[in-house]
Amino acid sequence: MDRRLAELMQEMMRYDHGNAARIQHFVKVHDLAAAIGILEGLDEESLYILEAAAILHDIGIRVSMEKYGSGNGKNQEKEGPPEAERLMTKIGGFRTDQVERVKYLIAHHHTYDEIDGLDYQILIEADFLVNLHESGERYSALLAAQKNIFRTETGRGMLTEMFEIYQ
Repeated sequence: MDRRLAELMQEMMRYDHGNAARIQHFVKVHDLAAAIGILEGLDEESLYILEAAAILHDIGIRVSMEKYGSGNGKNQEKEGPPEAERLMTKIGGFRTDQVERVKYLIAHHHTYDEIDGLDYQILIEADFLVNLHESGERYSALLAAQKNIFRTETGRGMLTEMFEIYQ
C-alpha cells in the first residue's frame, strides 16, 4: 500500500471513529481485495483504484443511517459516492478519473448484475468473504454465493478455504 492509500485508510478510520466493527470490516475488505487483485494479475492502476474503493466502499452507511434510519445497500450506494469524493479530495493527489471510478464502484457494490470490470468483481468478492464470516451465514448461503457471485479463481479459492466448501 502506498502512502496516499494509507492516509485514506487513516482518514476513513477518523470518519468511522468509535465504530470498531465498521473499521475492522473495511480493513479486512481492503486486504482481501488487494490480495485477490494481485493474484488475479490486476494492473497497477486498477489495483490502486480497487484498494481505494475497498477502503471507502461502506462510507455511505453513516449518512444513510442519519437520513433514512437504515444503512441498507441501496442507501449506501446512493449516499456513499459524494462522501467518498469529499474524503479523496481532502487527502488530495487522486486524479479525477480515479475518483470517478471509485465513486462508481461504491455506487454499485451491492449490485451484482452489472459487473463491468475485474476491479468491480474483486470488490464484491472481498466484501462477500468478509460479510459471510461476520454474519455467520449458513452453508446454503455460502453455496449460493459460490455459485452466483464468485467468478475469480482466487476468490473462489479463498471462499473454499475459509469456509471449507468442497463441491
